[in-house]
Amino acid sequence: MAEFNGSWNIEINTPMGKQEGTLTLAQDGGSLSGSMAQGGESTDIENGAVAGDQATWDVKVTKPMPLTLGFTASLDGDNISGKVKLGAFGEADFSGGPA
Repeated sequence: MAEFNGSWNIEINTPMGKQEGTLTLAQDGGSLSGSMAQGGESTDIENGAVAGDQATWDVKVTKPMPLTLGFTASLDGDNISGKVKLGAFGEADFSGGPA
């Protein structure tokens, strides 16, 4: 099982351009908690879970518009990457390195 503990500077490649933020995760067995800071706001993650080498969580953002982002991620060494569901706007790639 991967260990999703730490902070990453992430980039999300959305249809509206690149969005940058800082992701902080804390794993406790199969549970995942943490927060994502972006655009001067910090939001707690919800529904965080780890299964094998993959983690999933949701983040409710208000900028540039109210939206729930659904993340699916894996680790490659110190880096994190995966997909983000953007509600009605489809899906985007994200990646990040240690913060």
